[in-house]
Amino acid sequence: MYRQAVNRLLSEVAETEQFFRAGIVAIDITEAEPFTGDRTGHEDEIIGTKEKTDEYAYQWATVQLVGNAVPIVLDARPVRKGESRLEIVKDLLDSAEELVHVDNVLMDREFDSQHVLEMLSQRGLWYVVPKRMQTSEKAQAKRLLRRKQDRYETDRKLHLGKNEWHETTLIYRRKEDSEHDDHRQYSVFMTNCGSGHLTEYGFRWEIESGYRSIKRFMAATTSKNFGLRFFYFAFACLLYSIWRAVDLLVQVALTDEYQHSPIVTADNTLTLLKKETGIG
Repeated sequence: MYRQAVNRLLSEVAETEQFFRAGIVAIDITEAEPFTGDRTGHEDEIIGTKEKTDEYAYQWATVQLVGNAVPIVLDARPVRKGESRLEIVKDLLDSAEELVHVDNVLMDREFDSQHVLEMLSQRGLWYVVPKRMQTSEKAQAKRLLRRKQDRYETDRKLHLGKNEWHETTLIYRRKEDSEHDDHRQYSVFMTNCGSGHLTEYGFRWEIESGYRSIKRFMAATTSKNFGLRFFYFAFACLLYSIWRAVDLLVQVALTDEYQHSPIVTADNTLTLLKKETGIG
């Protein structure tokens, strides 16, 4: 149902010259507010937090258009206990590629699995993903720090199993104005599209700001019903996407151009939705 609604939404905005069914997508996982009640019988749904604390929370995964495109959430799905990041990414990309032409994929470091990266390459997709720093990366960052070198690239083969490898490029980049004075000044990225695309990773933060807006659209509930909880999140994603699509149409109608900063507010959209449908 969500995919059908988004497809209709894309069909509306695709009638403008300012929207293209192609671009960069970001995949990420967000979590609901920490769950403080009794989760007995719901252990596969109310799982741990991403930060590996002693708290529990529902988790949802999304794929969203980012960059110069209208930031529409193409699909959303729940995250259940035992699911691999590979399963989640494949599922979201399957639905995204039914709706738009995907060029590049941006993901957080929790997706830095060689099997995920290999799957993206096999699909002919470019990717930029930060790497969690292990012993070898920390040692290299320390050497760069001693040399006062801000940037470094090296090819790396990641073991897939048996005699199979995934080839990627590691890019070390020194952060400006870092709060650290050791190797933590550096971030390491993995990419198969060259360092020129590294600046695109900044677009991934749009999904973080998008999550903050999405939560404004969510209805409050104390229910442990998994279906209801996910419906509220998915419906909020849809409302957020409608808001951004309406903003595109209004901007085009008024100026014949599209600027990423919205001129239509979320409150305006909710008011209009309530007036037309009674929802809200």
